[in-house]
Amino acid sequence: MNLSRRGFLGFTAALVPIHQAATWEAPGGERLSHGEAIGRRASREAGGTLYLGTYGAGVGIATYDAEGKITKTGTIDGIPNPSFVIREGNFLYAVNEQNPGAVTAIDISATPKVLNRQPNNGSGPCHLAKVGDYLLSANYGSGDIAVHPIAADGSLEQQTDLVRHDGPEPHAHQVVQVGEYVLAVDLGTDSIYTYTLAAGRLTLQHQVKVKTGAGPRHLVFHPSGKYAYVADELDSTVTICGYDNGVLTVLDSIPTGAGENYPGEVVISADGSFVYVTNRGHNSVSIFRTNEAGLELVGTPSCGGNWPRHAAFDPTGRLLFVANQKSNNVVTFAVDETAGTLTQTGDFSMPSPVCVNV
Repeated sequence: MNLSRRGFLGFTAALVPIHQAATWEAPGGERLSHGEAIGRRASREAGGTLYLGTYGAGVGIATYDAEGKITKTGTIDGIPNPSFVIREGNFLYAVNEQNPGAVTAIDISATPKVLNRQPNNGSGPCHLAKVGDYLLSANYGSGDIAVHPIAADGSLEQQTDLVRHDGPEPHAHQVVQVGEYVLAVDLGTDSIYTYTLAAGRLTLQHQVKVKTGAGPRHLVFHPSGKYAYVADELDSTVTICGYDNGVLTVLDSIPTGAGENYPGEVVISADGSFVYVTNRGHNSVSIFRTNEAGLELVGTPSCGGNWPRHAAFDPTGRLLFVANQKSNNVVTFAVDETAGTLTQTGDFSMPSPVCVNV
């Protein structure tokens, strides 16, 4: 089985959320209950700034209005293959999905400027998470997780750890913080690893294997913190897992729709009622109604393009953005928060969009 990321995805050049059982962190570090978080999101006006990861030479910058219309405002140049981007206050962090791989720090407090770039001693970095004062990157090509300290000015210091997943062909695809733990999803080993991070070093605590050949790509947690939903890229399924104190337990696996779909991203509504999965083969978005430990497929509307990769909600939860890599467009959907349905409201053209940071 050839799991080459470049070959499989047809590259032209080459959400991350922190979940912690029923509490969320607002800007400024304030901890919010589930209800407070939903209320605060609902009270916000839609509209803001998007940072768009691409396969190219820079990060796209755009604005969007309350209806989801996207308008380009600029590009942060000089960043090779920034296929995944996260924002932390006045700073952006981007992968450089190359071989050898690297990670880049960007100051966006005024006119955006690149602060520095650090090699991560892996290949094909494709996902990032900020955990405390560290930036963690998942390397698809080399199947490992890299750790870089973040300096007070937002720049990146030299790497402090690099942990490779065991297996004949590991392909680390996502890294997320879950309370005191760090979870890493690996497509090649069909596993999800649980680590602790201390003094810049990762220590393995647990490993769970999903179905052989599933190819787990990304996961998202239910707001209760008791369940996780894993998008499986290779067998077109979602794996449902229970979660307790760093340990995932596989409960079930269900298809995302008919045929081979190559799921790309999985996101969940703020109240946990609906899970959305992008399907690249089917060029659709699967909509699942949740009952926490189970999922019911309620629809697979068109993604509005070709090869949908990343997807992200705006802060209100009323808009969903989907990046369609091969059709070179980002589509905006209005979300019916009661029924979970999606209605396309915008279509923005740009070269090779693969990540939407809101």
